[in-house]
Amino acid sequence: MRIYLDLCCFNRPYDDQTQVRIHLETEAIILLQEKVKRSECELIWSSTLDFENANNPYQEHRLAIQQWRRLACTVVIAEPSVIGRARELAASGLGQYDALHLASAIAGDANLFVTTDDRLLRKMSSLDKPRVLPPINALAILENWYDNGN
Repeated sequence: MRIYLDLCCFNRPYDDQTQVRIHLETEAIILLQEKVKRSECELIWSSTLDFENANNPYQEHRLAIQQWRRLACTVVIAEPSVIGRARELAASGLGQYDALHLASAIAGDANLFVTTDDRLLRKMSSLDKPRVLPPINALAILENWYDNGN
């Protein structure tokens, strides 16, 4: 299974962990990242992640996030076809970065697009491939929580 984590996922562990939702999402993201490290799923990276992360004001966070690039099975470059798809997605009401991330996930043939952005989740909930999901739901799919009758 191929997954794309948008930048909010990579930044979630640095957010205020006293909020229950943030803490649970962080735990799910860490587990997803462990699956990438153990080659249980493939990470898609993009030049959009590179660009957006380069603007992270916290150097330590920026450097830690950038290390995930080397574990990616594919790096999608924002070439004309990706930008064209992003424009189509932006026309449906997505923000510029969200559209570029989603277009990159599509170009990288991701099965799952993982985000903590509620607005993006609402707007793209009907998208079939990649499925746009919050971290906990993505983890449930990767671990087949609901497929074994439990």
